[in-house]
Amino acid sequence: MESETQSAWNAIVAPYRRPALAKSVWQLGNTFIPFVLLWLGMLWALTIGYWLTLLLAVPAALLLVRLFIFQHDCGHGAFFRSKRANAFVGSVIGVMTLVPYAYWRRTHALHHAGAGNLEARGFGDIDTLTAREYLGLSARRRLAYRLYRHPVVMLVIGPLYQFVVKHRFPADAPTAWKREWMGVHLTNLALLVVAILLSLAVGWQRFLLVQLPLIQISGTVGVFLFYVQHQYEDTYWRYREGWDYYEAGIAGASLFELPAVLNWFTGNIAYHHVHHVNSRVPNYNLKRCHDENAEFHRVTRLGLWDALKTLHLTLWDEDTQRLVGFRQLPAIRSRPPYAGPVQATKPEAIPRAWQPPPDAP
Repeated sequence: MESETQSAWNAIVAPYRRPALAKSVWQLGNTFIPFVLLWLGMLWALTIGYWLTLLLAVPAALLLVRLFIFQHDCGHGAFFRSKRANAFVGSVIGVMTLVPYAYWRRTHALHHAGAGNLEARGFGDIDTLTAREYLGLSARRRLAYRLYRHPVVMLVIGPLYQFVVKHRFPADAPTAWKREWMGVHLTNLALLVVAILLSLAVGWQRFLLVQLPLIQISGTVGVFLFYVQHQYEDTYWRYREGWDYYEAGIAGASLFELPAVLNWFTGNIAYHHVHHVNSRVPNYNLKRCHDENAEFHRVTRLGLWDALKTLHLTLWDEDTQRLVGFRQLPAIRSRPPYAGPVQATKPEAIPRAWQPPPDAP
């Protein structure tokens, strides 16, 4: 049975949940067509100078981010009413974004199921340790975590690894995920065919000169967006006993205050708290849902400068309920009593009762 809290939230978001076919098709048109034109423009610009190709790569990469938001909506059943349409469009866009649709859809569902739950880390998240967990690591593993959380690794090296390497063979996917693995293989096959055809048409060197900056820029923007939506000082992390799905949505997802043009390019995903309360709200309704309902105004707001400052926040301090940086470790270490590191479980170990309500993901 629905809880009172779930019923209340569902009543609030109900007017915004239904996908509008005309809006979704219009979004595909006003994004895909300009992307193709800019891709061709980048290719043509090689005859003038690579500086012009790189300049055109910026808006083209932002359009690729916008296409990923549509893929993201498809994965939540929020872009079309038809499951087949969502799966088809999401899979096609997945070839463009290098993100296998079925695999990403499942891991992202796990992210939603346990966002802010310290015992549900492992899939679809920026790896985040508590300060006590970090202090319990060996020196080698501490160094590995520091490197992983370094901004250069997180925003430059990480996106290339994530989208180019890991998504080609996601070793973290259990072998029992037959459909997801099939999606990975089909995406890889499609990528190979497209890469060969375009290389034959324009030359492999020119193809890479156009494609690589698109991958880097869009990957960096995408990872930064995902990072800032959950990694800020007063974010939400709780152990199972004190965790609440809806509180995690409001307190554990930020409102990234962007200019209107950037909200357009990023499909309003900056209104991430609305998305985490109910992910069936299409991207074009997120801002309106926030603006028209005071319940969504109790949210952490981050400007661009605020977002950049969050990059040094790397550990969850359980005592102060704050995300802190490595510089705070000496003070944390000296606090009595020290309870020792806590080992988190994998998402598969979460009891069925801890999955989000059927209407919420």
